[in-house]
Amino acid sequence: MMNRPDTTDNLEQELPPSKTKVKKQMHDLRDLGKQLTELPKDKWRALELPENLLEALAEYKRISKFGAQKRQMQYIGKLMREVEIGPILAKLDAWNGTSREHTAWLHQVEQWRDRLLEDSTALTTLLAQYPQADAQRLRALIRNALKEKELEKPPKSYREIFQLLREIIPVP
Repeated sequence: MMNRPDTTDNLEQELPPSKTKVKKQMHDLRDLGKQLTELPKDKWRALELPENLLEALAEYKRISKFGAQKRQMQYIGKLMREVEIGPILAKLDAWNGTSREHTAWLHQVEQWRDRLLEDSTALTTLLAQYPQADAQRLRALIRNALKEKELEKPPKSYREIFQLLREIIPVP
């Protein structure tokens, strides 16, 4: 018996993507184009899109007939095939607040708030790290948040501390 090389693995690796997969990719690009049409025009420039795609997006905003909009959306999808979508998706995620860095930053702000309420030396540490912070306002908010918790009142100051820390701690 002869040893024959297994050619099924080689064939699978060399096959182009299926029609279904290609079609799904095209629909995903068209959906991304739809998201872009919903953005304000000034954000398009920040995405550094090609000029022909910018013109197509602007034209879509001018069109009012449904059929024409549908055709224009197909055209936008076609133009999206030539664009690197990784940076676009990253910026959209950042703008929508869904990026990992943004989520990590929000967790950091929450941790600072909890430290300030639990540890009396945390305020000194925070002020050393972020000297621009308003120490007097933070002290008052911490004092009020602790009173609210003790008296079982709504956590108004607790939320205000979070908002203030969001202004103090820089976004990555």
